[in-house]
Amino acid sequence: MTAPARLVLALTGASGAAIGLRIAEILAATAIETHLVVTAAGERTLALEVGPDALSRLEALVHTRHAADDIAATLASGSFATCGMIVAPCSMRCLGAIAGSLASDLVVRAADVHLKERRPLVLLARESPLHLGHIRAMAAVTEYGAIVAPPVPAFYLKPVSVAEIVDQIARRALDLLRLPGPAFARAWGGPDGGAGEGAP
Repeated sequence: MTAPARLVLALTGASGAAIGLRIAEILAATAIETHLVVTAAGERTLALEVGPDALSRLEALVHTRHAADDIAATLASGSFATCGMIVAPCSMRCLGAIAGSLASDLVVRAADVHLKERRPLVLLARESPLHLGHIRAMAAVTEYGAIVAPPVPAFYLKPVSVAEIVDQIARRALDLLRLPGPAFARAWGGPDGGAGEGAP
């Protein structure tokens, strides 16, 4: 059975809010129905890093925005089928809550649903340096089936602007969901990914 053309996008309070906005921009040019959740800390970070109008810009790009405290939202149910979920950026607080299966808000509950339903979950975990608690939380969610993808720039592409770095990270996150279509074509290397991540 083909997965529905729906995707959950969540923004939490970690730095890197522009990545979540760029993911929404890319998705807006496709037929995918984007369901957005932004935490209170995510709203504040978006305003500080991108601008006071960033949230309204983001909301205009998506199909539906769900309140972060609405645990009765459709996203909280496994019957609401999607093709995956991306948390971009993913704070360590959010990561820790997912690792502990603590459905403390809609972001964590929706992530938990994706894990229990064995759907793709990509977490752009943003912190540096890491202590052992962070690493153990990353290991735990990876064991559950999530993909932890820290927003690391692909310097081999020789980016000349922050916008290029943000675009590459956003497209890499979407690529991890293996979505079909030209909008999700890899923006680096050759047809097969070229040098790829971690190439010498």
